[in-house]
Amino acid sequence: MKIAVDAMGGDYAPEEIVKGALMASEKSPDLQLILVGSKEKMQPFLTNSLPQNLSFYEATEVIAMDEHPANAVRKKKDASIVVATRLVKQGEADAVVSAGSTGAQMAAALLGLGRIKGIERPAIVTVLPTPEGGKLILDVGANMDATPEQLCQYGQMGSIYAGKILGIANPRVGLLNVGSEEGKGNELTQKAYPLLKASPVNFIGNVEGRDVPQGKADVIVCDGFAGNILLKMAEGLAGVLFQQIKEKITSNTVRRLGALAVKPGLKEIAQMMDYAEYGGAPLLGVNGISIICHGSSKAKAIFNGIRVAGECVQVRLIEQIREDLPK
Repeated sequence: MKIAVDAMGGDYAPEEIVKGALMASEKSPDLQLILVGSKEKMQPFLTNSLPQNLSFYEATEVIAMDEHPANAVRKKKDASIVVATRLVKQGEADAVVSAGSTGAQMAAALLGLGRIKGIERPAIVTVLPTPEGGKLILDVGANMDATPEQLCQYGQMGSIYAGKILGIANPRVGLLNVGSEEGKGNELTQKAYPLLKASPVNFIGNVEGRDVPQGKADVIVCDGFAGNILLKMAEGLAGVLFQQIKEKITSNTVRRLGALAVKPGLKEIAQMMDYAEYGGAPLLGVNGISIICHGSSKAKAIFNGIRVAGECVQVRLIEQIREDLPK
């Protein structure tokens, strides 16, 4: 199994990307990792004796976060994410992992790999930590607008991913809405509801925003506009809450003494809510495995992103989606 890793993508590239790849190469010696990017820039972060399962593929260009994704992918043929995706297309790699520009990764996947037959638009799926374990939200930004049919396709792909990768038996699929009753919502959600209800997924109906962190559904379906707001709200709220807890329990001597007793529990909660534990998730709907990691991913998240890529390859995720989608 070969995984192409975009070494130049992300806020902490290439250092943290290289470190994550080295961790993965040591943990999984049977995995072949291809670091795509400038070897010269990666060199300072490499060990003297490189693992045998780690190789390089030179790419001279990088797509910045502020560049227009589609235009940049077309113009920069030697950009690391374009080259890494091309390796998958040519069969020289089984999956690509990147923490770079999400838009560029999506454009590279669409132009380089194409869509799975029967899928109108791909969806960016993310894993949201909850007390009940990781839950999926899709779409979180691939498409700001969606049709009812596309929301139904998101639900079907998300259900397959939740079952095959997260190991959730008969995943519960919910439609993000402003109320739980069937007739609630805007025109999009009202038309998507009966389609999801008639689909082969375990559709539990509408879920409200407050139901999401409680883990009421295993797969939450929405358009990219609502999904992106939901995701960033959750990330921001979690950060503020942990910062406030830290400040309040250490504000005086008595509280600091009490903080020692609750510290182990807080660490467990922080670990459970840490996106790095999940690493990344695939761009669902493209005809190849393309794992999107958080832009601020460090070594641990990259390591887990590579792990997820390997799992997707192992369970033949693309083939599973093709086979399970209604004909």
